[in-house]
Amino acid sequence: MKIIVPMAGRGSRLRPHTLTIPKPLIPIAGKPIVHRLVEDIAGILNQKIEEVAFIIHESFGKKVEEDLIAIAEKLGAKGTIYYQNEALGTGHAIMCAKDSLSGSAVIAYADTLIRADFDIDTTADSVIWVKQVDHPEAFGVINLNENNEIVELVEKPKEYVSDLAVIGIYYFKDISVLREELQSVLDNNIIHGGEYQINDGIKQMMTKGMKFVPGKVDEWMDCGNKEVTVETNSRMLGFLHNDGEHLVDYDVKFENSNIIPPCYIGKNVILINATVGPNVSLGDGCHVENSEIKNSLIQNHSHIKNAHLDNAMIGNHASFDGDFTSISIGDYSVLE
Repeated sequence: MKIIVPMAGRGSRLRPHTLTIPKPLIPIAGKPIVHRLVEDIAGILNQKIEEVAFIIHESFGKKVEEDLIAIAEKLGAKGTIYYQNEALGTGHAIMCAKDSLSGSAVIAYADTLIRADFDIDTTADSVIWVKQVDHPEAFGVINLNENNEIVELVEKPKEYVSDLAVIGIYYFKDISVLREELQSVLDNNIIHGGEYQINDGIKQMMTKGMKFVPGKVDEWMDCGNKEVTVETNSRMLGFLHNDGEHLVDYDVKFENSNIIPPCYIGKNVILINATVGPNVSLGDGCHVENSEIKNSLIQNHSHIKNAHLDNAMIGNHASFDGDFTSISIGDYSVLE
């Protein structure tokens, strides 16, 4: 089994945090989004992962590439890096990794996290993960027949089709079939919205009688902008806490301070006259003094003083000392 992860976009809706680090490497509950995504998918599949292929922009740099390779190696898999340097769509991104498109594989876009527990239908040619939503007109949705098979993909339907939204994770029994169909999409210049789309390859597979079925997730958490990323951090902390994971480093230094779970507290954190939690992630080396923090995501080596933070997102090596509550400041920022 392989996992293919397109992640070349910079994540403009999550700026300033993505000005210095790609969105999929933003930590959620102490671990990068893409790391959690790959681990969760590997857990659902319950199969040996032989390769994880990451499709990135060349500008991400060697350090990012090394971090991604390490994610694959932690699963006992080979890590492979491909480049998509032009934003030409989901279908184009996948074809940038065409040398890895063989055998059974999962494609997963690295801006979402899931919680799910189910067995893949091995009789199907493909599984498309979906989640029931309240406003399907805002999403791409699937249409099912009486046999619970997917017969249509509809993007942001104006009239009701179904309430099952496509979340951007796909399983293919033999991904080389998708590769052939996407090659046809590229060769015939089939473009929608100015881009080559994965859906056009999938639709061609459907017209040839291939069986697509839905895979439903219990939770679908987005990381598209600051507000939903902070919410996703809070939800993930709750899940991990309920799973019994130890989220607070044993060496955290306390002085007249309190941690209200669920929280993630990294290594070498110092808390002085501080109340942290619930739903807070504090990265390695953070220093919090005379502050109350809840429902917030703070990355590594940042200093917080005299603050009352709620729904805040702070980057790495930042410094904040002030009265603002719901803030969003990026790496190396100073707000005092």
